[in-house]
Amino acid sequence: MATETAEGWDDHLRGLTVTTLASVLGIGAGVAAQALATGPNDRLGLYLLGAAVLVQIPVYMAIGIDVDDFGPKEYLYIAFITFSLWFVSWGILMTAGTSL
Repeated sequence: MATETAEGWDDHLRGLTVTTLASVLGIGAGVAAQALATGPNDRLGLYLLGAAVLVQIPVYMAIGIDVDDFGPKEYLYIAFITFSLWFVSWGILMTAGTSL
C-alpha cells in the first residue's frame, strides 16, 4: 500500500542504480583505457575493466544496496553491462584516433 513505509531500496530504484553505476564505470574504464593504454593489445585496458567490475560491489554496499540478495544473474549482469560499455567506448575512441 502507498501508506506503508518501505524498508531498504525499491526494486526499480535498485535496478536503476545498479545499471547506472555499471554503465558509468564501463564508460569510465573505456576512457581510462584510451588515456593510459598504449594500444588495443595492451593488457592495461583489461585490468581497468576488471577493476571497474570489482569496485562495484563495495560501492553498492556503501550506498545501502543489499548485495546479499545478488545471485549469479545479477553479477553476470553487472559484468556484462560494464564490459559492453567499456568495449564500445574504447572502440569508438580508438577508431576516432582520439588521444587523451
